[in-house]
Amino acid sequence: MIWVGAIIVLLTFVAIVKRYETRLVLFLGGLAMAAAAGKPLAAMDAFAKAMVNEGLVTTICTVMGFSYVMSVTNCDKNLVHLLAGGLKRVKPILVPGAVVVTWVLNIALPSTAGCAAAVGAVLIPTLIRSGVHPAMAAACVMSGTFGSTMSPGLSHNPFVAKLAQVDVMTVIANHAPAVLVVLAIAAPMLAMVAYWRKEGPDAERAAAFQGDGQDFKVNPLKAIIPALPLLLLVLGSKQLGVIPTVTVPQAMIIGAMLGFLATFQSPQEISKGFFKGMGDSYGDIMGIIIAAAVFTQGMQIIGLTGAMIEKMKASQDIAIYAATFGPYFLAILSGSGDAAALAFNGAVTPHAAQFGWAISDMGSLATISGALGRTMSPVAGGLIVCATIAKVNPFEIAKRTAPGMVLGVIAVLLVFSVR
Repeated sequence: MIWVGAIIVLLTFVAIVKRYETRLVLFLGGLAMAAAAGKPLAAMDAFAKAMVNEGLVTTICTVMGFSYVMSVTNCDKNLVHLLAGGLKRVKPILVPGAVVVTWVLNIALPSTAGCAAAVGAVLIPTLIRSGVHPAMAAACVMSGTFGSTMSPGLSHNPFVAKLAQVDVMTVIANHAPAVLVVLAIAAPMLAMVAYWRKEGPDAERAAAFQGDGQDFKVNPLKAIIPALPLLLLVLGSKQLGVIPTVTVPQAMIIGAMLGFLATFQSPQEISKGFFKGMGDSYGDIMGIIIAAAVFTQGMQIIGLTGAMIEKMKASQDIAIYAATFGPYFLAILSGSGDAAALAFNGAVTPHAAQFGWAISDMGSLATISGALGRTMSPVAGGLIVCATIAKVNPFEIAKRTAPGMVLGVIAVLLVFSVR
């Protein structure tokens, strides 16, 4: 049965790499393993249980609802223009600065493709007008899209928090040093690539660019709204405790209300946007989590999870390398950092203590590694969005983001290893 399970897992990940529908593939893989073990209904039970996971549903759905409200009210657009406007005044740090700006914005807008579209639509033309090569301009935006690992709305953070039985902000605070190390590597590394390829700000390229160059008039009040829920969560976290504890749903609903007060836009449109964001996130994000729950249940029933754990007990190195490079390489091949990280965190991370690891450490390691792999994948949705805006081949972007991400994943491994 273990060998049957291993073959099904292999076929599942091959299907994901070939870009078949992720939710369908994970669900069928889990169902096949449960059926092979003679317990197909257990897969259905796992599906139903994951559907009503309170901690995940409330967090993810309200974050994406708030994100949609920020789009409806143009608050996100004002924030992007505010940061982009300040950035283009300091051309010597334009390339690494663009990475940092995108990274910060990706915390407030945790969807990779959504952030790439919202930020890229403003920042990529701004960089090109400043004389940055189009492929490098797109790489600046894509290189910052692992900032979502610091967001309470990223599906993995509440998932790991649930496993570790801590709050989301504790998980984020725990892995923040590792993510900041990656940022400190990725931004300067992309600047070095730009210098080596002579693709940084160039007066001749800037003069040759034919754009309208129209300035967007920023409303400062609208620009600060997307950051307010994050500020509430940080100030109310256990680490600071400046204000009473604020839950993620509370912060996002407050943020949506402030978005209305700052814009006085139609409350009907804001309501529609919020609930559309909630519904879309349940189908797109929770759908993957639910399907992954079926997959991990199938692995457990057929005995594959137990066999993996026994193997990893023999060497802690196997566990750490599996958590690091498994999600990383699959994300590069498939363009998604979610499938492998969720499968690993569902099957292996709950048993982290048996390998001498904390659940939050192992879970965060898989999460960050998957995000870094996706950031250098030529088939990632966000990267394709950036390529479309910059009008370049996706592979041209991937080969520019790759050096920083390769060094980044090695740095993450080292940070978690020395804890």
